[in-house]
Amino acid sequence: MRSSVFVLAVSLISTACASGRAQEATAPTPAAPARASDTVKTGPMLGALSTPNDDPFPSTYRPFPSRTTVIRNVTIMTAAGPTIRNGSILLRDGKVAEVGASVSAPADALVIDGAGKYVTPGIIDTHSHVGAGGVPNDNGAQTNDVNEATAPVTAHVWVEHSVWPQDPQFPRTLAGGVTTIQVLPGSANLIGGRSATLKVVPSRTVQGMKFPGARYGLKMACGENPKRVYAQRGPSTRMGNVAGYRAAWIQAEGYRRKWDKWNGNRTGDAPARDLGLETLAEVLRGNILVHNHCYRADEMAQMLDIAKEFGYRIRSFHHGVEAYKVADLLAKEDVSASVWADWGGFKLEAADGVRGNPALLNRAGVRTIIHSDDASGEQRLNQEAAKAMAEGNRIGVPVTEEDAIRWLTINAAWALGLDDRTGSLQVGKNADVVLWSGNPFSVYTRAEKVWIDGSMMYDRLDPDQQWRTDFELGFVPVNRGDAR
Repeated sequence: MRSSVFVLAVSLISTACASGRAQEATAPTPAAPARASDTVKTGPMLGALSTPNDDPFPSTYRPFPSRTTVIRNVTIMTAAGPTIRNGSILLRDGKVAEVGASVSAPADALVIDGAGKYVTPGIIDTHSHVGAGGVPNDNGAQTNDVNEATAPVTAHVWVEHSVWPQDPQFPRTLAGGVTTIQVLPGSANLIGGRSATLKVVPSRTVQGMKFPGARYGLKMACGENPKRVYAQRGPSTRMGNVAGYRAAWIQAEGYRRKWDKWNGNRTGDAPARDLGLETLAEVLRGNILVHNHCYRADEMAQMLDIAKEFGYRIRSFHHGVEAYKVADLLAKEDVSASVWADWGGFKLEAADGVRGNPALLNRAGVRTIIHSDDASGEQRLNQEAAKAMAEGNRIGVPVTEEDAIRWLTINAAWALGLDDRTGSLQVGKNADVVLWSGNPFSVYTRAEKVWIDGSMMYDRLDPDQQWRTDFELGFVPVNRGDAR
């Protein structure tokens, strides 16, 4: 993609307030290939709703123009098998077309010599608040829309309606090699609402960033956060938390049965809709994936029990500073762990955090994921994984680079239900790819080029191919123009 595309993207973003849900992101250059349909449905078909538009906020994302590209003489970490030394990869029509010791290079391909460099899948962050917890920070008055802290259960809210596409953190995330993020509601509530899975691309609206076909997630939270936030209204104890979850699921089960019965015979008036119960019913049907903020091991075990009681599954425990204590339970239940490399001790329920947590989970067979929950950390997830790998090796719980790259890519893709489309460099998968200046687990390495669906969305070596928001207007790159 050339500079004109980025200039146009910035121009379009600047006019977002006046344009509503007009065409997203970029208009193709004259030579651009045909693009997908303007409206691609995303998320589950709501079983309780038999309406013409079961998803009222469908993705309008369309891939940016791409060029057939070959990267040669490069070390390739596929996240699907052994590292390929001095290998090659072919990106064509937005997909990984070939990968191996050598590939065929079409005559019109852009050929990049990757000598001394590394290629990986695009990094995926399962726990982001970028866009919803926007910057500049104004003490929450206008830009912080993460928590709907008005009731313990707010399953009716969808975080995509808080995402600000102009958030200047998005281009910084992309520059860190991150191509896909799950934006979650915060952890103030027992049940905080729906998540949104986004591609890290310029757009005027959040619909233009939504990953087509991605299932929604449901954010739940254990422990200190909800009981502190609602101490004066309840719940104010952990037993109150558990009672609150169970009461919500009991309501949701009744709602689901009522709608399933009506959908089965279509006699009489349809039941009244309830936005919160609608979301929870979709979890019970298996259409929405549960992402559960939880620190303590005993609470993770309790949440697994609640899930069994009501017949749903937890897809990932987030933060999980004590997950190493119940690693066998998580492996048995096939629940992933989205954890930090070394956060712990910052409050009592995080006091037993250990730096070996990811390595211990990995050894137990848990789908281990390094997540951020922090806009700055999201830009450096490769370094976070490196720290966790080093700690495992230090304490005698070996972690390979192949393990560590999976923590950032294919395991995270699985947690989002996208592992059949992205997260590894395999033929037919989306060409979400990062070319690193060196070993991605070195503190000195930077993401040099980033492709999403085969389109080069970021090039550290070419300022004209860097996404800049209104907050960078007037910025003069080094060696470009008079900087005096």
